[in-house]
Amino acid sequence: MQQLAKELEVVIPVSFFEEANNAHYNSVAIIDADGADLGLYRKSHIPDGPGYQEKFYFNPGDTGFKAFKTKYATIGVGICWDQWFPECAIAMALLGAEILFYPTAIGSEPQDCNLDSREHWKRVMQGHAGANLVPLVASNRIGRETVDTEHGKSSITFYGNSFIAGPTGEIVKLANDKDEEVLVAEFDLDEIKSIRHGWGIFRDRRPELYKVLLTLDGEKQS
Repeated sequence: MQQLAKELEVVIPVSFFEEANNAHYNSVAIIDADGADLGLYRKSHIPDGPGYQEKFYFNPGDTGFKAFKTKYATIGVGICWDQWFPECAIAMALLGAEILFYPTAIGSEPQDCNLDSREHWKRVMQGHAGANLVPLVASNRIGRETVDTEHGKSSITFYGNSFIAGPTGEIVKLANDKDEEVLVAEFDLDEIKSIRHGWGIFRDRRPELYKVLLTLDGEKQS
């Protein structure tokens, strides 16, 4: 991937299963456009549900959220389940991320064939883009996987719908749910920075009031 990034002069977030001694992480390495390895991020939020039993495989990440300064922009990368948490998005934005990326594998729910989360999934991340006034790129796989379990066959159909959202949350490019596609969009990051500063959303933050976010139940605040 480093050779490919250097050859094409592109930045590549590379997802991989990481083994670190006796720990295992769902990780992403950021390869800069010159092939340099800028470091990695380990997935912070680990889900556990039918078809998505990741707690069996992964430890919770310990890197904290990061922003990576690449040749073209400072980017933040969350992984899959991280995308549902606004804290992840705002943390990366506070660290200077100008674009947010979320590599993903999400689809149907094996326990309920009538549950389709694709629109909810998109709206949540559109909200991250709009709330932080940064473009956002979400990539999701397609296809169907079936495994044999003690209760019979279990299947997931991944619903694709990869998209690029602009800094007000608007979808500017959208893939379908069946085909592999390449999505391309251009953004003037200097102009977006000016708009973001003009809105004052980071100027007017009140971190001293957010201690409740450091609790699980909203009660035990230091």
